[in-house]
Amino acid sequence: MLTTPSRVNTGSYKWDSRPDTLPLWVADMDFATAPCIIDALKRRVDHGVFGYTLVTDSYYEALTRWFATRHDYRFKPRQVIYTSGVVPAISAIIKALARPGDGVIVQTPVYNCFFSSIRNNGCEIVENPLKRVDLPDGRFTYEMDFEQLEQVACEPRNTLLLLCNPHNPAGRLWRRDELERLSAICAANGVRVVSDEIHCELTAPGTRYTPYGPIDPESIVCLSPSKAFNTAGLQIANIVCPSKEVRDLVDRAININEVCDVNPFGVEALKAAYTNEGEEWLAEVRKTIWENYYYLLDFMRRRFPQCPVSLLEATYLPWIDISALHESADRLEEELLDRAGVWLNSGTMYGRDGYMRINIAGSRDLLADALLRIDAALYF
Repeated sequence: MLTTPSRVNTGSYKWDSRPDTLPLWVADMDFATAPCIIDALKRRVDHGVFGYTLVTDSYYEALTRWFATRHDYRFKPRQVIYTSGVVPAISAIIKALARPGDGVIVQTPVYNCFFSSIRNNGCEIVENPLKRVDLPDGRFTYEMDFEQLEQVACEPRNTLLLLCNPHNPAGRLWRRDELERLSAICAANGVRVVSDEIHCELTAPGTRYTPYGPIDPESIVCLSPSKAFNTAGLQIANIVCPSKEVRDLVDRAININEVCDVNPFGVEALKAAYTNEGEEWLAEVRKTIWENYYYLLDFMRRRFPQCPVSLLEATYLPWIDISALHESADRLEEELLDRAGVWLNSGTMYGRDGYMRINIAGSRDLLADALLRIDAALYF
């Protein structure tokens, strides 16, 4: 049974940054994490000593078993580098494998921290914009622009591509044939792919995520239980890199960036999450997210038919086209904060004005309240 305890006055970045709002912005869920994780953390707290952490074989066994049995993604413990998060991982990988001034390809609209990680390492952002596809049911989705990708991949200065698989905020669950074509283009042009797969567990019921690693053995894949199990504050992630030569470079960059140590709670949480009990809880989370998605979809079709919602195949972050409102996304974000007390994300964060991102991973009552406030504010 999922629970949504109050997060007000708990030091929550999401809820306490602006306490007078309903926060449907930053990507963490309002569900209390899986009971098996809570129990594991309580046992660790009861020990009472929280010194430097040795990551033991049991950690790697839990990680590799989960991905092998759940996703048919097989890798060896020695191919894994642990770190404190996927964003620090991506930043370190760029530092390790790209020189200042190199181009790093991103498929926009895309997760905003891709942009900052590229800039912070002195590299250049190179866009391979996704192509919007309008669907017969009034929704829309995206597909990769392979022709434009070939054009930017062939430029010698463009050395890396950051893949979002599944994609945030487009909500796409990339198919195998799409990933294979991307891999072929990048391999032919000497572009290494770094795949952020942090949302891989949060797929629509009845669907299946395709890991990128088995498709491209030269790639680097970043994984974490933090989105699926709502444990972002415990700061644990993993980099899967089959090549020892490349892995050594990344490991060195992880140490240069001082993100080579993790805390004992992140380790224990991962081991508890990647179990049968964690899997059962995750199934309930996915069911609830997609029930909320269809509630959102129905509301928008009735009250804002001019603002189509994306097809959501993965994540809990629907993407909404607000261009018919004839306001910039930044301005609408501020208006909803001021008039409705509801916080959504402006699409400009992700490289696309005219869109908003909404977080639906919470209670139905919260979502319903927020949508009614939005309705009242925009029809004042």
